[in-house]
Amino acid sequence: MEQKEPPKSRSKVEIEMELDRISNLPSDVIVKILSCLTLKDAVRTSVFSSRWRDKWAMLSGLVFDEKCFSTENCASFVNIVYHVLLSHIVPIEKFVLSHTHLIPTKDIDRWVLHLSRNSLKVFELHIPYWPKYKMPICFFSYQDMIELKLFNCLLKSPTTFKGFRTLKRVIFQYVTLAQDVLENLIIPLLESLEVINCDGFTHLKIDAPNLRFLSFVGGLKDVSLQNTLNLAVVQFYLTELYDGQDLVSSSNLAKFFIDLPHIQWLKIDGFAVQYLAVGDLPGRLPKPCPELNFLSLLVYFNDLAEILTSLYLLRSSPVLEVLHVTVHHEEQVIAVDEEANSWLDNLDDDMNWSFPKLRLVQLTDFSGCKAEQDFIKFLLLNSPVLETMTIRAFSADGTSEVLKKLLQLRRTSSAEIIYLDP
Repeated sequence: MEQKEPPKSRSKVEIEMELDRISNLPSDVIVKILSCLTLKDAVRTSVFSSRWRDKWAMLSGLVFDEKCFSTENCASFVNIVYHVLLSHIVPIEKFVLSHTHLIPTKDIDRWVLHLSRNSLKVFELHIPYWPKYKMPICFFSYQDMIELKLFNCLLKSPTTFKGFRTLKRVIFQYVTLAQDVLENLIIPLLESLEVINCDGFTHLKIDAPNLRFLSFVGGLKDVSLQNTLNLAVVQFYLTELYDGQDLVSSSNLAKFFIDLPHIQWLKIDGFAVQYLAVGDLPGRLPKPCPELNFLSLLVYFNDLAEILTSLYLLRSSPVLEVLHVTVHHEEQVIAVDEEANSWLDNLDDDMNWSFPKLRLVQLTDFSGCKAEQDFIKFLLLNSPVLETMTIRAFSADGTSEVLKKLLQLRRTSSAEIIYLDP
């Protein structure tokens, strides 16, 4: 019987080569792997072997946040940022600074200046506490930026600033910026814009042919959407309405939608419906919204103009499938407006009020007043494919009687009515 030779033992070098197989990958592949780790973990890999020692310094994206370094010692965190920036051996394309502890502004100024020597594409700065951090002048030289996110900052640009030429995505929260700075940031390449609780300007003027996403939360005197033919998703939340709107004669509703032919998802909240209701209301929009399939509204049913604004918008949305309506309630009890209370009785019957695609309706903070009940009745009569209407009450008073009335309403579909307590 032939004896088998015992397996040859592998040398220590062979074992190390096998165990360190990843280290033998091309440098660009290793850097790609490191980019999937937090910066803290990427730096730790430098102890693996000499080949790994400087690989983390070749990362093009640097993210300094709690996941990266959880130290509550601000001085320690600042030293870490300096060490990483000064040790870096490739151009930095992405820089994110988001830490819950206050960092001295003089250090941030130096980092922003250091980054200006790179072709930065993504910049995110989150300042956790007041006062707002004033962006230094050198920041406005970041002309290769594609994405910009600022939280609690102050933007005051030099007079020569005409915008970031390659900017595509902007997110501003609690940022102070003047009217001209905001308008200079809105360039033709812009695809996504979020302006949340910012100040320093009174008008939102947008001329951006590539814009597809817009979210605005804050106070305004006026909004103008021009050349926004590709805008598909809009959230428009007015936290306050400035005085003087009652002097407007032209329709805010018609003006707002004139350049929104491809809108698909729309949420109008706060005082936004009240703003759209200003001026001479058209029976329907000058141009319909042929692709709008989701609509969310905050409506005050004690105001006839707001009710009609909502109806005209519904009438101009032939493919609408999902409708969310939240009922606005005043803090103080106000006498019932008779015109608003009898809106359905005075509605023009000659108009086409059919909603042929509407499937799902959600009504929140329903109080049971006549104007609200008529709105439900109106939808049930004019929505032939309606599947579900969910109604959430504002209070539990008279729930059983209201529900009994709703279930008796005539409808043109087999829609299920779901009534929920508050």
